[in-house]
Amino acid sequence: DSGRRAVFVIEEAALYYRMGDPDAMAAQLGYLLTAGALPAVSLGVIPSTAERRTVWPLETFHVYDDRFVSVELLSAEVNITQPSEIALYLAAFEQLRGMAVYGAAARALVVNAIEALRVA
Repeated sequence: DSGRRAVFVIEEAALYYRMGDPDAMAAQLGYLLTAGALPAVSLGVIPSTAERRTVWPLETFHVYDDRFVSVELLSAEVNITQPSEIALYLAAFEQLRGMAVYGAAARALVVNAIEALRVA
């Protein structure tokens, strides 16, 4: 949608998780590069070498706005609408976002993961 922006933050380790064969994984990582280059998308990658960690990996969560967060658990998706709980996720997201690299540095980490698939 016009006027909307998507901000994604992932751990570098997630780039190396094998969810399919090397060709499928390379395609997925390539798509990440393509999506990350879109003007309305910000892709941040938290390098495995991040020194000043303020928060560690959490369950997967999606912040849609200041009124709705969804959290993915093993057994269910939890939808959060309580303002005080949303504030916790917003604060965690900002901390994670602050540890990430963006632009060329993020793309380089994705490219490194693609190249590692070719070596394996």
